[in-house]
Parts: sequence; C-alpha cells; structure tokens
Amino acid sequence: MKRLFLFLLLFISISTFAQQTPYELSNKLATTTYEEAIKFYEGLAKKYPQQAKLLTYGLTDFGKPLHLLVLSKNKIFDPVALRKSDKRIFLINNGIHPGEPEGIDASMMFARDLLKNNKLSDDVIICIIPIYNIDGSHNRSGTSRANQNGPVAYGFRGNSKNYDLNRDFIKTDSKNSQAFQQIFNTWQPEIFVDTHTSNGADYQYTMTLIPTQKDKLNPILSRYLTNTLVPDLYSKMKTKGFELIPYVNSINETPDAGITGYIESPRYSTGYAALHNSIGFMPETHMLKSFDKRVESTYKLLNTYTEVIVRDAKLIGQNKRKADEYTASQKDFTLDWKLNRTVYDSIEFKGYAAKYKSSGVSGTDRLYYDRNEPYTKKIKYWDKFEPSLIVTKPIAYIIPKAWDKVIALLKLNNVKMQQLANDAKLDLDMYYIGEMKTGTRPYEGHYLHSGVNLNTVKQKVQYYAGDYVVYVNQSNNRYIVETLEPQAIDSFFNWNFFDSILGQKEGYSSYVFEDTATELLKKNPELKQKLEEEKQKNPDLAKSGRTQLDFVYKNSDYYEKTYMRYPIGRLQQDTKLNLK
Repeated sequence: MKRLFLFLLLFISISTFAQQTPYELSNKLATTTYEEAIKFYEGLAKKYPQQAKLLTYGLTDFGKPLHLLVLSKNKIFDPVALRKSDKRIFLINNGIHPGEPEGIDASMMFARDLLKNNKLSDDVIICIIPIYNIDGSHNRSGTSRANQNGPVAYGFRGNSKNYDLNRDFIKTDSKNSQAFQQIFNTWQPEIFVDTHTSNGADYQYTMTLIPTQKDKLNPILSRYLTNTLVPDLYSKMKTKGFELIPYVNSINETPDAGITGYIESPRYSTGYAALHNSIGFMPETHMLKSFDKRVESTYKLLNTYTEVIVRDAKLIGQNKRKADEYTASQKDFTLDWKLNRTVYDSIEFKGYAAKYKSSGVSGTDRLYYDRNEPYTKKIKYWDKFEPSLIVTKPIAYIIPKAWDKVIALLKLNNVKMQQLANDAKLDLDMYYIGEMKTGTRPYEGHYLHSGVNLNTVKQKVQYYAGDYVVYVNQSNNRYIVETLEPQAIDSFFNWNFFDSILGQKEGYSSYVFEDTATELLKKNPELKQKLEEEKQKNPDLAKSGRTQLDFVYKNSDYYEKTYMRYPIGRLQQDTKLNLK
C-alpha cells in the first residue's frame, strides 16, 4: 500500500512537473527557446485534442513554418465555420522581437491554464502565435538588449535577413510576413495583441499600453475602444496589481514635460491590423522591471483581454460588421496624420525624479532616475491626431498584370480582384510623380520615398487582357487605398515597388532632333506659343538653346508618356468593363 501511495505521489509530481513551462522550471529566470515552445504546445494539443489544435502556415525565412495554436471550446477549428457561428477571434502574436520575450512565456501559461481549468468560452476563439520571429529567437545571447533586466538569455531583434519584422507588414520582404498575413486574413481577428518590451525612461509602472490610435481607427471601433475597452483594461489590471499607463513617448528627454500618443503606420503590426478593422494593442512591459514581474503582468493582461472580449463578444462582432460595411462605402481616406499640440489631457503619472550627476565615462553630466524619490503627479498627454493628407477613392484601380508582387499581396489580404477579358483602352486618371524625397541611407533594406507630389492627368491608356481591376467597394478598402495611393506614408510606391518607372528609357541626339523640333514648331503654332510664353516666364530658358530644345521634346509626341507615370490607373467613371 505504501509503495502504491509513493507511486501515485511520484506520478502526480511528474505530471505536474510536465505541465510547467521552461520559464517556470527555471525559477522564472529564463525564457523559452523555440524548440521548447513548440514541444510544449504540441503537448497541450495532444493532451486536449478536443479544445486545442496546433496548425502550421507557410515557411519563414528560417525555413520553419509559422505555428498557430487554436483554442476552441466547441471543438471547431475551421475559421469559416467559426465566423458563420458568430464566434470572436482573439489573436496573440509573440516574439516579433525575440529579445522582448515576456509574451512567449506568458502565452504558454495562459493557454495551459485555460485548458487545465476548463476556462475557455463558447463565444471566443483564442489563437496564439508562439514565436513569430523564429529566426531571431535562435540568435540568443544575454547582451543584445543592453538596457534590459533579464532574462538570462533571449533572441535578437532582426530575423535571419536582419529585417525588423515590425516594419515589414506592407513591404513583406520576409517569408515570416507572408505567413503571418496568411494567418491574419484566414482567421480575421476582431482583437489583436502583439507583445513587446519597452525602452526609454524609468517610471513605476511595469506595463504600458499602445492601443490602435483612436483617431485613425474606424469611428465605430474607436468609440468602443475609447469608451469601454481601454478603461476596462485599466481598471481591471489595477485590481490585479499592475496599473497601466499609455506608452511613455516623452515629448522631451524625460516624461515630466508630458507624453504623446503613438501613431502606428501600416508598416507596424497594429497599424496593419487597423487596415482590416481589427482593434490592435501593443503592450510594452518596462525593460528595467524584473523579468518575472514582466511575465506576470503580461499573463494577467492576456487574461483581462479575454474577460472583456468574452463579456462583450456580441457587441465586438456587431461593431466589426458595422465597421466593415462603413469602410466598403467610405469615400475619403486619410493617408497621413499629424499631432495636434494645442489639445491635451492631464493624466496621473507615477514616475521617479530625474536628476543629473557626473558621468563615470566622460565626466560630463548624465541623466539618471532616482528610485528613492518616487512621485505621483499630473502630466500632459497629447493624443489628438488629425488628418494631414486625404484622398478620395476612385471607382476602381487598374493594375497591369506585370506588377505581380503587388497583385500577390492584394490577394493575400483578401482583396477581391477581377481581370480584363480583352485588351482595352480606358479613360483614366493617371498620376505622374513630381517632387519627392528619398532617403539617403537604407531603412529596412529600402531607400524610402516620402513627401510625394503628384500631377494627375486624364488619359486614354492601353491595358490588356489579364490586367487586374480592383473595385474600391470592399471592407478591405483601407488596405487597398493606403497601399495603392503612392502618396500614402506606407504605400507600395514609397517602399520602392515601382522605382523602375523613375528611369527614362529613351532620349534624343540634339543634332538630329534640332531639325525635327524646327518642323514641329512650324506645324504647331500652339507649341511655338507655349515655348515663347515659357521663355518670358523663365529667363534661364531663354538663354539656353539646349533647354529650349528639351522643352520642345518634352511637349511633343516623341517624349515617352510612361516616364514617371505611376502604372496603376484610377477609374473615375462607372464604366462597363468586359471582365473575366
């Protein structure tokens, strides 16, 4: 009998031990490796096959597939069937920056405890990406995050191509991004969370929060976010011992002078989610707090999200449907935003006194925060963003089939597309690229364009059978417009997808074209008058024979019409097209 008792005790101990995460087994000092994480989730799926399923999507740059753990109480793991049965989808992404690993470990305990304690809801499906940047998670050290307090070792920010994956959601240079977008657009989450760790000032809070910026989010979703979701997260987390504060984006060197909201463009995960009317969050734990507290706060935040989503499941679903309907009929779209510095709130902030002392390195004054002098006081919070660039959508965009990467990304994002059945000359508005700025150093593998000025010209343009027609009457209108309008901050154009149009392919020899230009001026009095008027306005032109010759060339049929012309046309009239 005693042997049986000891055997049962040993069995229970082993079983309990097996359910613990590597983080817990390390006495909360180490973060889980990729192999350990996948093995753990495989174990959960095997132990709870009716409620947990581990799926794979595509391949990453590291050659491994992207995993997705799906928790479904009703034993259904088909996203189409789940949407038809009006279930909410809550997607959690971890390890986009593997040196910020709290979410990796918190999500493992979160999933285990939901299953072990039978806490899954009938109304909410929870989807967890264990580690997104698989590449970077293998590049482990304890030094790459120089300002961070633990864990003992962790991954690296860049992936195996050295891309920061939280800048890759539009340009999609990585296979990781392709696999993520497949997951996102297959499951279509209403709420999305991407876990992070902060840098910056020191203060008393363990957890800061970046929600999708309220002014850029769809108004229906913004009202729920601002009036219900964020206040409830704040109040519930306070009762759990972890007060929240907006991400500390200081207006000066320290937070004392105030902080500003964060506007996340579509290159970032939550900015990308907003294009699809998904409410996004970027929780950022404080780098200097102990690793166990950072994991605990993330664990409690994930549970708090779940509590609110379960409670408001019907409302969240209704809001998403209304937002999609609104977006499908929306006419004007904001392409860029600016902070209104005249409008601010006063918020309570718990910080530490910022002081200066002599540097042990240089002997000059250096900043430090004195944790022996905590304070609570009101600071200014600027969080009102206003449109700085607005465009009115066309009826449709016409895309030549040659631009295959653009077409592939539109398809990946569930954009409905049709193709011309025959060759056709179409009356369109065409953009010509004018003045713009281009970065002098590469940013994430690109020389980014910005400040793009456009000249719109009505033209009859030849398109061909198989070219694509994208009607802007879809719930994905924001993704369509913000990627295809070249002046948008994260447009495909600004990410260099169309740089080949910026090079002129034909020219002329002056000694030959002189005779041709002379004939053109004789036969075309309007062109001659235009030249004379330009000479009156521009003395430098009047002094230069070469410049006058170039003016005639550029205003003749000899000048190539496609130079600097953006190849995607804007259909402005409701024209009947012959489509496949």
